[in-house]
Amino acid sequence: MKFAYRFSNLLGTVYRHGNLSFSKDGNSVISPVGNRISVFDLKNNKSETLPVSTTKNITSVGLSPDGNLAILVDEDGAAVLVSVVTRAVLHHYHFHKPVHSVRFSPDGRKFVVTKENVALMYHAPGRKREFNAFALDKSYYGPYDETTCIDWTDDSKCFVVGSKDMTTWVFGAERWVNLVYYCLGGHKDVIVGCFFEQDSLDLYTVSRDGTLCVWECDTELDGLVPRGPKEQSKAQERGPQTEDGEEEEEERGAGEEGEPQGEVIRGKPDENKQQEGTKIVRYRRRGKHFFNKEGDFNNLTAAAFHKKTHLLVTGFASGIFHLHDLPEFNLIHSLSISDQRIASISINGTGDWIGFGCSGLGQLLVWEWQSESYVFKQQGHFNNMATLSYSPDGQYVATGGDDGKVKVWNTNSGLCFVTFSEHTSCITGVAFTSSGFVIVSASLDGTVRAFDLHRYRNFRTFTSPRPAQFSCLAVDCSGELVSAGARDSFEIFLWSMQTGRLLEVLAGHEGPVSCLSFSPVQSVLASASWDRTVKLWDMLDSWQTKETLRLASDGLAVTYRPDGQELAVATLDGEISFWNPQTAAQTGSIVGRHDLQMGRKETDKITAKQAAKGKSFTSLCYSADGQCILAGGQSKFVCIYNVSEQILMKKFEISCNLSLDAMEEYLDRRKMTEFGSLALLDEGVGDGDTVALSLPGVKKGDMSSRHFKPEIRVSSLSFSPTGRSWAATSTEGLLVYSLDGALVFDPFDLDLDVTPSSVRRQLRQAEWAAAIVLAFRLNENALTKEVLETVPHDQISVVCGSLPDVYVEKLLRFVASTLESSGHLQFYLTWAQCLLTLHGQKLKSRSGAILPIIQSLQKSIQRHFEDLSKLCDWNIYTIRYAAALSKQRGLKRTAADSLSEEGEGSEGSDMESEASVEETDMLT
Repeated sequence: MKFAYRFSNLLGTVYRHGNLSFSKDGNSVISPVGNRISVFDLKNNKSETLPVSTTKNITSVGLSPDGNLAILVDEDGAAVLVSVVTRAVLHHYHFHKPVHSVRFSPDGRKFVVTKENVALMYHAPGRKREFNAFALDKSYYGPYDETTCIDWTDDSKCFVVGSKDMTTWVFGAERWVNLVYYCLGGHKDVIVGCFFEQDSLDLYTVSRDGTLCVWECDTELDGLVPRGPKEQSKAQERGPQTEDGEEEEEERGAGEEGEPQGEVIRGKPDENKQQEGTKIVRYRRRGKHFFNKEGDFNNLTAAAFHKKTHLLVTGFASGIFHLHDLPEFNLIHSLSISDQRIASISINGTGDWIGFGCSGLGQLLVWEWQSESYVFKQQGHFNNMATLSYSPDGQYVATGGDDGKVKVWNTNSGLCFVTFSEHTSCITGVAFTSSGFVIVSASLDGTVRAFDLHRYRNFRTFTSPRPAQFSCLAVDCSGELVSAGARDSFEIFLWSMQTGRLLEVLAGHEGPVSCLSFSPVQSVLASASWDRTVKLWDMLDSWQTKETLRLASDGLAVTYRPDGQELAVATLDGEISFWNPQTAAQTGSIVGRHDLQMGRKETDKITAKQAAKGKSFTSLCYSADGQCILAGGQSKFVCIYNVSEQILMKKFEISCNLSLDAMEEYLDRRKMTEFGSLALLDEGVGDGDTVALSLPGVKKGDMSSRHFKPEIRVSSLSFSPTGRSWAATSTEGLLVYSLDGALVFDPFDLDLDVTPSSVRRQLRQAEWAAAIVLAFRLNENALTKEVLETVPHDQISVVCGSLPDVYVEKLLRFVASTLESSGHLQFYLTWAQCLLTLHGQKLKSRSGAILPIIQSLQKSIQRHFEDLSKLCDWNIYTIRYAAALSKQRGLKRTAADSLSEEGEGSEGSDMESEASVEETDMLT
């Protein structure tokens, strides 16, 4: 077996903190998720997490105007230049200080980074290969406190920077005679957003206290005069022009402008006025507006402005957002999307969609303001994710979290499509029934609930006679028996899914029941407990104990091999033992304590090496073919072992995020003092809404509100039934690793004559079977797909019959993977049908190895069936409606024709009566 599993996607978390960005076409949202970024395709309803990561949580994302490059900056100021097209890291750079915002110029030639009270302008990376992709152009000094936001003019001549010192600074990106930089006051709180008008130097500034200032400039962008070489040599010192919005125009010198070589220019305020024939740029405040606030602590936390539509969007700490039309400040509408603060707002290029990020609950929303509807609405588990389970076809993943919610994710799209929130405490176990349409979950609230995926409702609730906290869950292969183990009473409860009644209470364990697992082939339940035993319960023989397996330490996890012929148990001493459930004999063991490689937490008094002696695996899972076993625990590593050889095959590092605790083996001695570690000091204050330490009677803030580092751990593991991927729930979220054959060149039985030209030569000669064999020996997916789609439809059965046996399995695997994304449904289904019909008996003898391929094929067929059935049902209703409409119109037409015929008949009878009257008159 080849362990070419690569990180594929991150589910369960859609937004942490940082700024949201829309792609160039406006159809995708780029969201920072911890130390990674996820791209959500709003048109195709898919999500993808890029296979790049930073060393700590991402705080700022800068996207180039063409959408090809992105700059990711983490909490410490370490930056990564990423190609969004190739998903590759191009350059690393360190700013050495926390960065507040990054913004590319509209022409894409430069970008500005704000850190501390400095604005740094860099040359943007070009198409040429450069030793240093980040070349510093200028350093702009002026603000006396940390800078917060950036905006550029449309022609990239100037940019504006907002600061925490309640001032806004306008800088020239180039050297202008009539504008060095300009300072604007008028606010009484931190600047949250500053925005230029379209093709103008006019400004809007928004502060945290809900104040909007409208600034008008007396100079157009075309009125900026570039400085000549003589003036540049004379201008050694230059000062800013200032404008205080509350008083008359005052001028004060502040700030420094630095050259790339480190030269700093200090200013004299009156020197700009000595330029003859040039008009100095000046600002005046045209208006000042205030947002309606519902509470004393309802601070404005985020703002965004769309220049073409003059739309201003502002978000508040209470979860309310406002839409205003500028410059008149007309309120379009005001809505509440959450009860948590809105951390980030972004508007797409057309101005139709608005993206909101709420870091408190991990929400990501995209709102279409014209139709007042959600385009996208996702929320992850805002507490730790505790457990997961794959559906039988591998198409869905159910997760349970400490927030008491059960979420179901689509593995193809990576999005959550239903959330069940009936539980009132932590979820300890989730499981799918064999049908795949029922999810069962256990919780510490003392209930086990069954949810229907057809109607999205809780249709069964199982409880115990006495209140008990359920710590584990298992459902048998038929889906009829549901079992849950209790943490406090040491009992196992059995219910019937059909009737919902309690069938039996299994007693016998002398410690908390830690894990349950049903045999896939027999009605036998295995239960592991802290009393150092694993008991096998026979479900057919009065629920009696069939066998009791004695362990060397407390049992933490138990699982059956997919064929039911082996049992794996993880114990507290860090070992994995393997047992034969038929003979109750131990067949092997793996000592994996040293493979965990625990990191040292900041509060630990002992080294990581000593702490690892008391750690163990808490989750086990067999691979789909049963040859390997996955093991994870309180560590950043997931280990995969070969069961027959009992050796470690590979270790997967699920995270490199140093923002999490227990990531490093050694503590940073630079932070150690005689009084302890500096990392334990709480540098954060309050909840980020100016509430430092809350007092009695305040509405926001909490005395216990502190910045803490969550500990890295793997709480649950599961292999997909298709065998193509596996998933792990961790502190980072739901991590999915899959086999990506497109990136791996893995030839089979390669020879000098096997080339793409020889394959195409066989196609031209209509040697279809030979061409397929050569394509598989070269093992390039694009070439194999080209060969298969060239084969005529009526020749498929002939080709399948003449194919060598060794290539049948390879072709079937390729058809199963290609069918998932291909539009040629009938064509590839014909391939699958012919292969299974002609080689079914031979494949049946290797059912264990072929089972993942069949399940992958079933998953693809099921997905297409659901999509097509919905479309066909909709077309049936449309056709019925059209038929009924045409029938109704036909009835109306026949009625109208009959009425017209009756009218003509009545007119004819009237004429005949008149003629008869005239005849009688003549006769008389």
